[in-house]
Amino acid sequence: MMDVLHNREASGDSGLKKIRSAGRLSAIWQRIDRIYCISLVDRKDRQACARRQFDSVGLSDKVDFHFVHRHPRNSEQGIYESHQACLKMGLDAGARHVLVFEDDVVFGPVDADRLSAGIDFFMQQKDCSLLLLGCLVGKSHPTQSPFVRRVRYRCLTHAYLADAPLARKMVETPWQGLAFDAALRHWPDHHFVLYPSIAFQSNAPTDNTRHLRLDRIRRLFGGMRIIQLANEHYHRYPVIVIAAHVLVVGALMLWIIAG
Repeated sequence: MMDVLHNREASGDSGLKKIRSAGRLSAIWQRIDRIYCISLVDRKDRQACARRQFDSVGLSDKVDFHFVHRHPRNSEQGIYESHQACLKMGLDAGARHVLVFEDDVVFGPVDADRLSAGIDFFMQQKDCSLLLLGCLVGKSHPTQSPFVRRVRYRCLTHAYLADAPLARKMVETPWQGLAFDAALRHWPDHHFVLYPSIAFQSNAPTDNTRHLRLDRIRRLFGGMRIIQLANEHYHRYPVIVIAAHVLVVGALMLWIIAG
């Protein structure tokens, strides 16, 4: 009987902590003027998944869904123009900053202190016009904040925060045959990412019909979340990762020679 009561108390404490955490996260997200999520109008499955993800991190009543139809000719152009539409809606509403999600976003652990510090950095640092909540990078460098890294951005646009001047530049740049994440490499002078990342691209099949083969390869290697985490750790600790690989290869060669 005592064990049952103890388990109920523990469960109650855990539930209370989750409620408090969600409430604190909700207050932090409230600092962002406009938040949107892009979704194809016929992808009810993705919309349901995205709503569950938003509920889990205190975003349940703060995200406006932007429903779009499939582009008749080019899926990449459709994605590009969908991002522009979200940013324009934010600008038209007088937003100083706009957070955009894609409907395949999934969240990892979200620490309220880290998230708050990352948003502080974005709002206070003059050269930070873009803060990604997760992406793939080519290089990573420390900043004044232990929770934000300056990176050489490569790709993924499932979760990013842009200030109004950058958003305006993005909206005013017409489609020129480049995918949105390819164009995003050139728009801001510097790219920053929250560290560790909190937003990942899910393992759901892509809606970008031009990259179906690449999508299958990504899922074969465990999905984008695993790829993102591996990419993040490699560029955060490259010497350690390379040294570990050298040791493994060296040990394997010694074992072969000894055998």
